[in-house]
Amino acid sequence: MKQNALGIVESVLTGKAKLYTRPGTYSAIDKQAVYSTVSVSANGLEGDEQGDLRVHGGTDKAVHFYALEHYPKWIEELGMLPALIKAGAFGENIRTKGITESTICLGDQLHVGSVLMEVSQARQPCWKLNDRFGVPDMARRLQSSLRTGWYCRVLQAGMLKAGDTIDLVNRPYPEWTLARLMEFFYKNPLHYPSLEQMLHLPLVKSWKRTIENRLQSGEVENWNSRIDGPKQ
Repeated sequence: MKQNALGIVESVLTGKAKLYTRPGTYSAIDKQAVYSTVSVSANGLEGDEQGDLRVHGGTDKAVHFYALEHYPKWIEELGMLPALIKAGAFGENIRTKGITESTICLGDQLHVGSVLMEVSQARQPCWKLNDRFGVPDMARRLQSSLRTGWYCRVLQAGMLKAGDTIDLVNRPYPEWTLARLMEFFYKNPLHYPSLEQMLHLPLVKSWKRTIENRLQSGEVENWNSRIDGPKQ
């Protein structure tokens, strides 16, 4: 298939799971830049870890992307917080240049270096971002702004590095950008016609289950435990 360049890999980052801010919690959100070529498998980048495998990691969340273009917007809103000084502020594995949630679609297949990936879902921000930034509603800010970042699964293992081009190989759902998906998942969550359409997309199981529950109950699930986290 013909490939089209969408953007580039501005930074590659990995991190180890460490004790985090609240009792009994772990996180690998504090990722560091890698300047050499990195091996990528179905489980993610070599040397990368997750602090809570119940909600992070796994093949559908193998690689986390975040857009460089969002950083200036956060700095404008929040000031130059320490976490925003360098790449990896949001725990991403790859900071992209030239791609955002408004230009990437669910199911997009991407060649990055020699790795073939597929866009699996937008991120569901959690309370660990609040603590990382020292901003109590940071997770809510990501969610409401739709500047969440996104995940890819790995279809073909390989190698990648900073500076690699991100090429679009296939786009089966061009009308379903991640921004549009999130509009109906977060901002207009009981828009029934759109929810019905979304059920026909290759959503991850948790998203599909959430949408089915909304359609059946007519109610939106409680986000507080994800967004606010355990008591400190």
